[in-house]
Amino acid sequence: MLVDVYKTDGMKTGDQVTLDPEIFEIEPNDHAIYMAVRAYRAAQRQGTHKTKTRSDVRGGGRKPWRQKRTGRARVGSLRSPLWRGGSTIFGPIPRDYRMKLPKKTKELARRSALSQKAKQSQILVVEDFSFDHPKTKQMTSVLKALAIDEKKTLLLVSKNDSVVVKSGRNIPSLNILEANKASTYDIVDCQVVVMQRSAVGVLQNTFTI
Repeated sequence: MLVDVYKTDGMKTGDQVTLDPEIFEIEPNDHAIYMAVRAYRAAQRQGTHKTKTRSDVRGGGRKPWRQKRTGRARVGSLRSPLWRGGSTIFGPIPRDYRMKLPKKTKELARRSALSQKAKQSQILVVEDFSFDHPKTKQMTSVLKALAIDEKKTLLLVSKNDSVVVKSGRNIPSLNILEANKASTYDIVDCQVVVMQRSAVGVLQNTFTI
């Protein structure tokens, strides 16, 4: 697949970049994408929720009244879950929500997500750029020139560029990542994927095809 390369002013450079068909032109596997997104979202959960069980609440060591001949229901503790000040029945406890996915499934999901974006013409390649100083206004002007300033955008760069990152971190609709760190969720969660020219090779080299 050949894709035009754009300048930061929105004009075409006249060059084209070849995108690997094994990554950008496969038949998307929706189930693999679903599993990868589900695993990503599950890993974001802290899992620190906790309520106190009968063994955690303070008190309740004394039996309130004797077992028989009181006319009342038998009770063994003042901290029964049925009583005020008691514990919680079957409450949440700390746990790890992370899911393990096979490496091939993860790769299939990423390739499917990228192929989906390519099929919908939502992939844009732009020449490498940076700024002298972090400036949100400069990044905004680039997005406007590319006519994507009102779209949720994922910008992939070849390596960490603090100036570019700082220039775009205050733009709510923009997410900037290194190409080799973009997950399936990051790709699916945007309306357009913008790749710097040098980031294309970095992204394609992350796949073992």
